[in-house]
Amino acid sequence: MAAIDPTKINVTVSKNGNGKKPVVASRNPTIKPTFVRDTHPMDFPWKIEWNAETCIRCGSCVATCTFDAIKPQLQRKGQALSTGSMPNPIESTEVIMAIKQVNDPKNYCRGCSMCEKVCPTNSIKPVENGHHRFPLVARKGGSPIKRGGRGHGARTRALDYIKVGRISQMTDPSLDAARHTFDMLTPLGRGLPADKLPLKVENGKLVPTGWTPPMRWIYPIIIGDMSVGALSWRMWEALALAVAYLNEECGMPVRMSSGEGGMPVRLLKSEYLKYFIIQIASGHFGWNRIIKAMPEMVTDPAAVLIKIGQGAKPGDGGLLPAEKVAPHIQAIRGVPKADLLSPPNHQGLYSIEESVQKMFLSMNAAFKFRVPVAIKVAASSTSVAVFNNLVRDPYQIVGGFFLDGLQGGTGAAHEVSLDHTGHPILSKLRDCYLAAVDQGKQGQIPLFVGGGFGDTGDLAADAFKAICLGANGVFSAKIWLQLAGCVGNEKGRCNACNTGYCPVGICTQEQRLVARLDVDAVAQNIVDYFLALDQELKKLMAPIGNSTLPIGRSDALVSMSKSAAERLQIAYAC
Repeated sequence: MAAIDPTKINVTVSKNGNGKKPVVASRNPTIKPTFVRDTHPMDFPWKIEWNAETCIRCGSCVATCTFDAIKPQLQRKGQALSTGSMPNPIESTEVIMAIKQVNDPKNYCRGCSMCEKVCPTNSIKPVENGHHRFPLVARKGGSPIKRGGRGHGARTRALDYIKVGRISQMTDPSLDAARHTFDMLTPLGRGLPADKLPLKVENGKLVPTGWTPPMRWIYPIIIGDMSVGALSWRMWEALALAVAYLNEECGMPVRMSSGEGGMPVRLLKSEYLKYFIIQIASGHFGWNRIIKAMPEMVTDPAAVLIKIGQGAKPGDGGLLPAEKVAPHIQAIRGVPKADLLSPPNHQGLYSIEESVQKMFLSMNAAFKFRVPVAIKVAASSTSVAVFNNLVRDPYQIVGGFFLDGLQGGTGAAHEVSLDHTGHPILSKLRDCYLAAVDQGKQGQIPLFVGGGFGDTGDLAADAFKAICLGANGVFSAKIWLQLAGCVGNEKGRCNACNTGYCPVGICTQEQRLVARLDVDAVAQNIVDYFLALDQELKKLMAPIGNSTLPIGRSDALVSMSKSAAERLQIAYAC
């Protein structure tokens, strides 16, 4: 049967019983309905509102839109005027320049509001479209949806139901946060019990009788894994400047993870290398350059981190799109301009025991057993089994366990991975800590956790609660991007890190976009936040009477959620 074209149907209307003709809209054959493969701005999460009356046609909005979501277009405008005592309508038309939203799903508006920011007359802005059908039209061409940032809308966080409920007052007084001295350091490196320490007493002094695993005392907040490549070189430089300043001028031993992808040679050969945790992942990107720089290193790195998986897309390999593989990235990683994919696991490793034997021994040997070597895995149902195997490490060289939860963001993941894989972090942190307590080995392998910490802007509070649940510290990444001016949020605004067209120059290698970032201002914002965070941590430690980090002090916490209280084994308060 032949298909019927609705635009060619002739409509015949007959009179009804009372002799009157009903009002029926005529079928105009020039009007075509929207078919399945057509798209319209109403299908997108954000729609552009433009005011033709106030717009001065300066072109700033079109020039600043990195996604080509809007374009200038000539538009015919007509009007009818009547003058004189006997109205005689006169029709006139003119052609004006208008701003139109692009219909292509590849160039859809991300709602970053950069057009609104640069408009001198406030004539344009993106408006959230709650009735969009973007999940249906975005897969045009057969490609999965991919984006940076995190989630659709705010997620329920267990952290928000937890409060510091045990306050020291009379018989067990609290501390003065403004005048008391606090020890804010946490270990990174394998800890040994007292009976295993290779020490003896001679003439009232401790004398080493053998080798002890390397250990660093660091600040409990680590700047998480963000590679040279994922970030623009100016953003990475701003983070490095802030870390150096915090260490050199503020006396805060903050550490930063390099992420997978290597490091600039100048930094590898400088004394500032001691502030960086060098990461090696399944792609081994950048490690050829690191190995060649070893003979010229004037100091050791803070640690080596072997990344097995990450929480935002566990079981999936990383990806740096070809659009972001700039010439300096090609030089650092030793690759051509192409999509750089990391395998989902380290090739040749088939068990955690084998990784201890191969990876840990090789990395320790590379730095002559002077540098702590830690492992990073995604939180999952098997996290405790992995941690227990590390605790039983016969070589005693596992220097840390980094556990990444599902709310950790990444610009390299597909939306289906971000939204439907992973495991909440607090329950797995608690499970690992209590497993070590059951064996009497808590503290021997430092626990660091990440994934959503600082999402609300209160990183100190989130970190304090995690420490009370058993963490030695937390690692966070997205909050530093937000301090740099990132316009993305949890409700779907922008979140285009994967495209290489970051409108504020944070997650792109395009020179014209990178130039938008002020390195010194970003570094200053990060330093200021760390200084405020330090004071806030002390303000939380003082009421419970702790002058050192309250690692495992779950008695200081209460939960307003009964299920969370039972799961985390802390007090329930209503």
